[in-house]
Amino acid sequence: QVQLVESGGGLVQAGGSLRLSCAASRTIFRVNVMGWYRQGPGKQREEVATITSDGRTNYEESVKGRFTITRDNAKNTVYLQMNSLKPEDTAVYYCHALAVEKVFDDEDAYWGQGTQVTVSS
Repeated sequence: QVQLVESGGGLVQAGGSLRLSCAASRTIFRVNVMGWYRQGPGKQREEVATITSDGRTNYEESVKGRFTITRDNAKNTVYLQMNSLKPEDTAVYYCHALAVEKVFDDEDAYWGQGTQVTVSS
């Protein structure tokens, strides 16, 4: 089964930057949408940013102008560059993909295990 492997979380001071990466653990026939979600303490999981296979992006309002999502289709990898981080960005960040694993499969949703991002004031 496909797994999404995340890296790049950590502790940073307010105003700092972090870059998250997420790669599929094996070859996938087609990855349609990739994205990042986050879940802060006591909050519901929310969509942060998504990117389609042809590069169209969408951002949650509070991260526009600060976060940038990109992907490498050849590597089935998605990145999230986070700049000007704020304490309210503190959350567990999850990678997400809508993908077709094998040529005759239906599209399915995949999640990473989550990576902690902590922004100190």
